[in-house]
Amino acid sequence: MEFGIFDHLDASGASLHDYYEDRLKLAEVYDRAGFYSYHLAEHHATPLGMAPSPSVFLAAMAQRTRRLRFGPMVFALPLYHPLRLIEEICMLDQMSGGRLDMGFGRGASTIELAYFGEDAAAAQSVYAEMLDLVRAGLTQRTLSFEGRRFRYTDVPMELSPLQLPHPPIWYGLHAPESGERAARQGLNVICLDPPAASGAAIARFRAAWAARGDGAPEPKIGLGRFIVVAETDRAAEALAHRAYPRWYDSFTYLFRRHGTIPQHARPATFDVLQQIGQGVAGAPETVTAYLREQHRATGANYCVGQFAFGDLTLNETLASLGLFVERVMPALRAG
Repeated sequence: MEFGIFDHLDASGASLHDYYEDRLKLAEVYDRAGFYSYHLAEHHATPLGMAPSPSVFLAAMAQRTRRLRFGPMVFALPLYHPLRLIEEICMLDQMSGGRLDMGFGRGASTIELAYFGEDAAAAQSVYAEMLDLVRAGLTQRTLSFEGRRFRYTDVPMELSPLQLPHPPIWYGLHAPESGERAARQGLNVICLDPPAASGAAIARFRAAWAARGDGAPEPKIGLGRFIVVAETDRAAEALAHRAYPRWYDSFTYLFRRHGTIPQHARPATFDVLQQIGQGVAGAPETVTAYLREQHRATGANYCVGQFAFGDLTLNETLASLGLFVERVMPALRAG
């Protein structure tokens, strides 16, 4: 089993200068600890996302790490001009020595799409067309493309990615039908939903992957969870109970302003989050047992932790992360 990181870069209350530096220090630790990849969410006009331009933050991360892969989870494609995005992808992949993982999606928040003048009803079709377009632009020396929304003729592609034909593509998996589409397209996936929903989507993904019949090796099938580790269950729970409400306030901020609810809701307390299977706080043995059972039940093969959230300080996150690396990761790898 390999391990990754998921991060919203949600506001903690620290100054932005200090906040970014702390997150980059954490990236250096992820790198040294042997995590496979760092997956960064994209959000706008909300304290849930202090990195509304993932490329800017990831460019800094490329210079602070050596082995850690990284990428957006996801670039919200309706908010980008495709030619500009293709160029940024090439730059990031080259600057990092070929460590970029590209995550693409339609955008999780209809409110955020509306702020940019985008029609949420068209987001899926825009995503599908742009995915084909970006792939074409990354693999052709001269881009010609004819779609419903985008049309290009003989556009020079002066930049190219280091990873050929292009960096690996990732998708945020929520529903069985999207699992089938992702498998047909050969994507890696990460699911943040409770175990039953995750398991159903992953099962459909695996079936569709097998039906391809091309013998391609199994991709990363990630399960993302909030994780807090301390020497005792009580100490870990105290940290999670303090930090999670701040994350939850950031998560619901735009929806409360607009009088709506999130499409992929989260509970208001960490106790309920742990009960429904989307997070765990405990001693190393507690966390190991929780994650082992979830991966067995869902069929996921890639463990993705959200260690930094809410008002957890850098030192608190480092202590939690250290216990995870020293005592949880080896136990999970051992089976």
